[in-house]
Amino acid sequence: MLKLTGKIETEIRQAGAEAYPNECCGILFGNGADGGHIVKALKSIENARESGEQYHRFLITAEDMMQAELEARKLGLEIVGFYHSHPDHPAQPSDYDRDHALPFYSYIILRVAQGRPELMTSWQLRLSREAFDSEELEIEP
Repeated sequence: MLKLTGKIETEIRQAGAEAYPNECCGILFGNGADGGHIVKALKSIENARESGEQYHRFLITAEDMMQAELEARKLGLEIVGFYHSHPDHPAQPSDYDRDHALPFYSYIILRVAQGRPELMTSWQLRLSREAFDSEELEIEP
């Protein structure tokens, strides 16, 4: 299970709407709890994928990851996952998402249709890396 506040949900939805028709992306900070994660903060990341590919791909650079690790330590948190949007596509992981994901993290995918944020889902990659499993997403007020 992945838990986050309504404020964090709103921030992800706004990022998806602002990035449309391209994908937004970012990093989730939090703690592990009872086999899941509790998101306490997020870091929006500028999509570093080349401009002609941003409509269906995102890239978080090694430098962005290093900065995020440092920020997480300062906050007393850890990186628990990532989020990105799927403009005009389902909120389900693609084969590309699977090929670039790592087990143990939560992956939020936000469907943005015609610029409007819609369905938000969360996923975890199996240890075998063969597929994602849907993860319950709980939004707390």
